[in-house]
This record gives sequence, C-alpha cells and structure tokens, in this order.
Amino acid sequence: MNRSTVLSALGGLCMFLLLWELAAMLLNQPVLPGPITVVPLFLQGMCGDLGHHFLASAGRVLAAIFLATIAATPLGLALGQMPRLDRLVNPLIAIIYPIPKIIFLPVIYVLMGISDFSKIFLIAIIIFFQILVVVRAEARALRPELILSVRSLGAGRRALFRYVYLPASLPAVLTALRVSVGTAVAVLFIAEQSLTQWGLGYYIVIETWQVLMYDEMYTGIMGMALLGVLLYFALYAVELRLRPEGCQD
Repeated sequence: MNRSTVLSALGGLCMFLLLWELAAMLLNQPVLPGPITVVPLFLQGMCGDLGHHFLASAGRVLAAIFLATIAATPLGLALGQMPRLDRLVNPLIAIIYPIPKIIFLPVIYVLMGISDFSKIFLIAIIIFFQILVVVRAEARALRPELILSVRSLGAGRRALFRYVYLPASLPAVLTALRVSVGTAVAVLFIAEQSLTQWGLGYYIVIETWQVLMYDEMYTGIMGMALLGVLLYFALYAVELRLRPEGCQD
C-alpha cells in the first residue's frame, strides 16, 4: 500500500473523529459520548473482554472468507470456460444473486441449528456469490489463443489451473472480497445477536445497548468498524502487490 493511500486513510480518520466530537458536544447527551471518552475506553477494552469479542467475530469472518473462496473460485473458473455448463447454471445464479442473503438466516438456523458454523455459512454465502460472478467474468475474458498456446506446450488441466486460470482470477477474487467485506461484517452483526456469548454483535446489542451502557456500546461499534477496515485494507494491500508494474495507484 503506497504512502498516499495511508495518508488519505489517516486524514479521513481524523476528520471522522473531529466530526464525531463536534456532534457529541452539540448534542450533549449520554447517548452520544465523544471520542475523547470512547477511544481510551476502547483501547482498554481491547485488552480485555472486548478483545475476546473482536477475535471471535474476526475468526467467523475469516472462516467464511476461506470457505467462500475455495468453493467459488473453481466453480467460477469452470463456468467461465465451459459455456454449456454456464448456460445451464446461469438462470439459477441470476435468480439467487440479487436476493439479500440475510433473509436465509431463519432457514439456515432451522436446518443447521444456531451455532458458529451456521453464522459462518451465512456470511460465506454472501461472499460466495460475489466471488463466483467476478471470477466467471474473468474466466470468460481469457483469450482462447493463450490457453491453446499453453496446451501446445503439453500442459494438462493442473498446469492450466496453476499457471493460467489461478493467476488470472486471483486479482478478481481479491477485488470481490474487498467489495463484499462490508456486507459480510454487517450480516455478522445481525447473526451474532442470536444465542451466542462471544462476538461484537452480541457485545453491542446484548451486553451494552440493552442495559444502556452507551460508552461501552460505542467501543463495540468501534471494534466492528475496525474489523471491517482492517479486512478491507489487508485485501487492498495484497491486491496492489499482485498488480503488474505500472498499474499501482
């Protein structure tokens, strides 16, 4: 990640904190404490229970990203390079893709029970379709002559996947993950409110908001925001490293 991106992010953070403090001063109510109050409490909480909730949420998101990536990437490559299979599956994708996946939460809970895996599975579904659509489009764009030239050198399916399909699709996978990470964290917040003891969603709603602990509630919100920001910029940094020279921001 280059210096200008880091400086831009830090500048945006400073502006946000300043506007937050001004809003807190103008409202002057316990329901909106300022960052001068919340940030020290957040730093202290990250060394205790809040840190445990943060790690639980991060673990669920990372597990969902892993499951979605290993499932969607090969399927997207197959659909992009096999037109007959794509024509068969495309109507199903076209129907399911626009549907907000959060509506499947009750169905998943009924079928799988309310567990960590059911929460991870729900988030994975969201990321799965984002990756699938982007990778399929990337695989379609691969030039046939490139594939034929590699095959003429004696490359089999494994070699094609390793040296052609995977390098071509990896930037698309990272872009899809970066775009979908905000939605994934939002769905995680909703999923963690149900029958769990660890997670930022549980901490924000059950442990703080319902008992009117507003200062602590905002530390949980900061934790959820930090999780989304860290995932976004981590994926962005990897994506920049994979770009060809001369295409860096």
